[in-house]
Amino acid sequence: MNEVIDIAIVGGGPAGLTAALYGARARANTVVFESQLPGGAIITTDWIENYPGMPEGLNGSRIGELMHAHAEKFGARFHTFVRVERIREESGGFILSCDDGEEYPARTVILSTGSIPRKLGVPGEAEFTGRGVSWCATCDGALFRGKTVAVIGGGDAAVEEALFLTKFAEKVYLIHRRDELRATKCIQERAIANEKIELVLSRIPIEITGHEGRVSGVRLQSTAGEADQLLPLDGVFEFIGVHPNSELVSGLVDLSGAGWVKIDSSCMTSVPGLFAAGDVTDTPLKQVVTAAGQGATAAFEALRHVDSGVCTL
Repeated sequence: MNEVIDIAIVGGGPAGLTAALYGARARANTVVFESQLPGGAIITTDWIENYPGMPEGLNGSRIGELMHAHAEKFGARFHTFVRVERIREESGGFILSCDDGEEYPARTVILSTGSIPRKLGVPGEAEFTGRGVSWCATCDGALFRGKTVAVIGGGDAAVEEALFLTKFAEKVYLIHRRDELRATKCIQERAIANEKIELVLSRIPIEITGHEGRVSGVRLQSTAGEADQLLPLDGVFEFIGVHPNSELVSGLVDLSGAGWVKIDSSCMTSVPGLFAAGDVTDTPLKQVVTAAGQGATAAFEALRHVDSGVCTL
């Protein structure tokens, strides 16, 4: 068995990296387990310009690198490309079983595994991710000032994001596979009344096209027997839902009906000593700044839990 960790952080996105910084600065034995490279979803974002203190913006991958380096500077340790496969309670603490065959005892755990956007799965989507394909209008909308974009989806989130994008884009196509939107009527009315938004109904995206490394259009297939259509544009925003990465704690902590981890104001889950932060939680706003705030809160409360002496590992 490995040495006892004070704060074991599962997931190395903005929430996990901030928690690692706060834990390490407090001289707690802090270890981050990340199945890929540290940085989380932001490393796929071309440009982030709404993080406080960065008025000129910064590449998402670079922000991830800086957060990682900052946490390491204060002593946080990282097990990268190591996947935590199971968390179980033991002696007031936890045992993390990983795919490297090792087990790691921990006094507290912070789950920061994030979420995964549902994807279209069409040609061009992966190639142009971060180069015109986005899943966050709040993050990337300002990058399309004066340009033409498309929003894929017909629910409340899609229509609200289309409305948000009109603050920047010259034209917003709202593409939905049915012959009417699914969004709440009052939200639909606002979209229909907005002269920048054009509804493209009964159409399914089958390909995202590009030119010189960036999105140039989307090819649409009709669900009403009409001919395919190639729509020229500069960006594609997909809002067809997301999946929380909460399978690791399913059956261990309380989840919402959609699978989000329920937390209280201290970021603690229904299990004492097990905290959650960032996009995996049931909080509504999913942003780098809110993830960082929750990561700091979770680490602070985890430190208090460690000091309480509840764990006897």
